[in-house]
Amino acid sequence: MTPGLIISAPASGSGKTLVTLGLARAFTARGLAVQCFKSGPDYIDPAFHRAATGRASYNLDSWAMPWPMAQGLLRQADGAGLILAEGSMGLHDGVALAGAWGNGASADLAARTGWPVVLVIDSSGQAQTAGAVAQGLRAFRPDLRVAGVILNKIGSPRHERLARQGVEQAGLVCFGCLPRAATVTMPERHLGLVQAEEHPALEALMQAAATLVGAHLDLDAIAAAARPGPAPAPALRITPPGQRIALARDAAFSFVYPHLLSGWRAAGAEIVTFSPLADEPPPQADICWLPGGYPELHAEALAQADRFRAGLHAFAEQAPVHGECGGYMALGEGLIDQSGRRHRMAGLLGLVSSFERRRMHLGYRRAECLAPAPGLPARMAGHEFHYSGIVEQPDTPLARVTDAEGALVAETGSRRGRVSGTFFHMIAETA
Repeated sequence: MTPGLIISAPASGSGKTLVTLGLARAFTARGLAVQCFKSGPDYIDPAFHRAATGRASYNLDSWAMPWPMAQGLLRQADGAGLILAEGSMGLHDGVALAGAWGNGASADLAARTGWPVVLVIDSSGQAQTAGAVAQGLRAFRPDLRVAGVILNKIGSPRHERLARQGVEQAGLVCFGCLPRAATVTMPERHLGLVQAEEHPALEALMQAAATLVGAHLDLDAIAAAARPGPAPAPALRITPPGQRIALARDAAFSFVYPHLLSGWRAAGAEIVTFSPLADEPPPQADICWLPGGYPELHAEALAQADRFRAGLHAFAEQAPVHGECGGYMALGEGLIDQSGRRHRMAGLLGLVSSFERRRMHLGYRRAECLAPAPGLPARMAGHEFHYSGIVEQPDTPLARVTDAEGALVAETGSRRGRVSGTFFHMIAETA
C-alpha cells in the first residue's frame, strides 16, 4: 500500500497549498510518482495538484461521501510511491454534526487512514509558541499521528532558532523553515484561488514552489515519515446521469468533482465536452450538464452566445439539462453583475441571480428531490459556495435542501420541464 501524509495547519492561509504543491512537484522531479488528494469539498485545489504531479487529484470528504466511496478512490494511488493529501481550513475544523464518517475535518481523514499529519504553521508574530500550537493540535485528538512541523514565514535566523526550539520542546520534528520573504504566492479572488487552467504562469509557479521547498525543507525526512493507509476497496459504482453526457467545459464552467467524472466513465458513460464561451451548442447526448464556475466573469460573452443558447433550447426539447451553481445561473433568465448591469442568460429557467450585493453562501448540503428529476439521484449530499443572490426564482422548487445541521436552506434549486438546477455541487448519492 502506498505510504501517505496529510498536509494540514492550524488555520486557512497558513501555506498548506504552497507546501503541498512544492512537495508534490519536488518529489515528482525526483522520479517519485505522487498521488494527491484533497480533504473536504474544495474543487479548485485538485486541478493545481494535477499540474504539479501529472496525475488527477481527488476529494476525500468525511461528511458528504460514504467511506466505501473514499476507500475506492484510494485505488487512484496504484502505481504511486507517495500520497500527499492536502487538508482544508484548520486540522480539526468541521461542521457541528457528523456526516458519513466524520464532520468534514482533515482530522477525520488522518484518523481513518492513519496517514501522519505534517503541520504547516504560519510563524508570523510568534516564535516558541509555534511549538505550543503544534502540541495542542496533536493533543486535541490523540488518535492522530503528527509526523512533524514546517514553519512558514520565518523572518530571520534568530526567529528560526527560537521557533525550532519551541517545536523541539513540544517533542516534535521540525522538517524545515520557509522564509517570510519568499515570493511564491498563490493568486486569489472571491471564491479562493484562481483556477489552475487560468493561471498565466502555472508551470513557473510549480517550479518555484518546488525550488522553495527543496532549498528549505528536509525532503528525505518528510518522505520517510509517510505511512501506509488502509487497503483500497473496489471502486463504488457511481450512476451516471446518462449514457452520453454533454459537459460544458471552459473558463466559465469548470467546477466538477473529479471523482464524479471518473465514476461516470467507469460506469460506461461517454463524456463529450463543448464550450459555451466559444458559442458552441451542446452535442447530441442523453443529458447536458453545466457545471459551476465563473459565469459572472464572462456574463457579456455568454449573453452574446446566440448559437449556444439556441442549441441549448433545442437540446432541452429532447433531453434533460442540469446546471450546478454557475451552470444553474447560466440557465436562468438573467445574471446581474457586480456593477448592477443585467446580462441575458439562456432563459430555460426563470432564475435571475445577482452579484450586486454579494453575500457568501457556504456549507454542506443534503437534498431530497421533491419529484423524480431526470439524471439526478433522489437524495444527494453536496456543497454550496457562492456569492450570488436570488432576485427571482419563479419555477417549481427542485428539492428539499438542508444544511449540515438539518436546517432548511432557501436555495432549493428549481426545475422547468426537462431543465433543472441547484446552487450546490453534488458530491455523492445518499440513501
